[in-house]
Amino acid sequence: MSNLKIEPESKPKIPEQIWVLVVAAFIIALGYGLIAPILPQFVVTFDVSLAAASAVVSVFAGARLFFAPMSGRLVDKLGSRRVYLTGLVTVAITTGLVSITQEYWQIILLRGIAGIGSTMFTVSAMGLIVRMAPVEIRGRCSSVYASAFLFGNIIGPVVGAGLSALGMRWPFFIYGVSVGLAALMVWSRMPKINDSLKNRGQVVQEPLGFAEAIKDSAYRSALVGAFANGWSNFGVRVATLPLFAAAYFSSGAAVAGFAMAAFAAGNAVCLQFAGDFSDRVGRKPLIIAGLISNGIFTSLLAFGHEVWLFIVISALAGAGAGLLNPSQQAVLADVIDSRPGGKVLANFQMAQDFGAIIGPILVGYIAAHVGFQAGFMLSGLISIIAAVVWIFGRETLPKAKVEKL
Repeated sequence: MSNLKIEPESKPKIPEQIWVLVVAAFIIALGYGLIAPILPQFVVTFDVSLAAASAVVSVFAGARLFFAPMSGRLVDKLGSRRVYLTGLVTVAITTGLVSITQEYWQIILLRGIAGIGSTMFTVSAMGLIVRMAPVEIRGRCSSVYASAFLFGNIIGPVVGAGLSALGMRWPFFIYGVSVGLAALMVWSRMPKINDSLKNRGQVVQEPLGFAEAIKDSAYRSALVGAFANGWSNFGVRVATLPLFAAAYFSSGAAVAGFAMAAFAAGNAVCLQFAGDFSDRVGRKPLIIAGLISNGIFTSLLAFGHEVWLFIVISALAGAGAGLLNPSQQAVLADVIDSRPGGKVLANFQMAQDFGAIIGPILVGYIAAHVGFQAGFMLSGLISIIAAVVWIFGRETLPKAKVEKL
């Protein structure tokens, strides 16, 4: 009995450096929430087509996808901290400059460069968490970091609505300043991790390459899970769900907004316990349960013809994503362990971004020619397939770390 009482107290706390990343993530997400709803509307004011306005979003995602391998190499060569700060400064400057653009091509150029900066700090942030999170609480650290992004994305649009009276240019300037402040905070509070390791005389390990990592069934499964997550939750949910709401409900925009808020709420609830549960019983149970539940409820979205049902299904789909994400991040940390793994992290990010890009395109085509039901069911099937792949994946949580309930 005494051992049971001591065990919880022996668990390490989340390091201060990770809390710095958490605060920075919240600031970044909060600022992004300011500009995301108005970006397409702002571009249309330059007298361009809706397709051209959508291209501004696509160029950002495309830049993230294609620059991810370079970001991984930079992380291995320069260290996560330097790449993270460079990415933040890049996003801060380019986004702030959007506020003074006079031509459409200028926005395209700036958003493309911002996409490069975005993937730099995304990949390097994963690297920092991998390096700094204690082994015993990797899932919890990933959950707290994801929660910061989530709550920032929820609050950001609300703040943006309050700033709408200022016009559509000011939010870009405010976002640029806020990201700049986040970079300053990280620079001042985050230790020079790579330099400190060298100063202590520790041997720098050989980076974990993609060719070696892909031999691990856990990493292969994580790539498939990342693709499915990007397809359903970062792609189809953002691009296709509003179109379905507009087609089936008289106040489609409002219903889509409530549905996305419900998704975020379901996500937030599960994030509060998914990380700890992952650290206690294993990564696979949470990942498989998250993929299956997210897949089932994503498939059912197109059958939610009542507003209340549509919102409930969205919340349950979000809950599945909340179960999935912390454990998949923890798997990456387990696979990489103490070795540099920028390329491994970059390929994981690419898999997720690729799903987010190709998912809306294919589902949009299917919805136009067959119907929304088929499109959402395909998205659900992708997640179910990923869950099946994970059944054969390696459990990465060491058996010695699993607590008996």
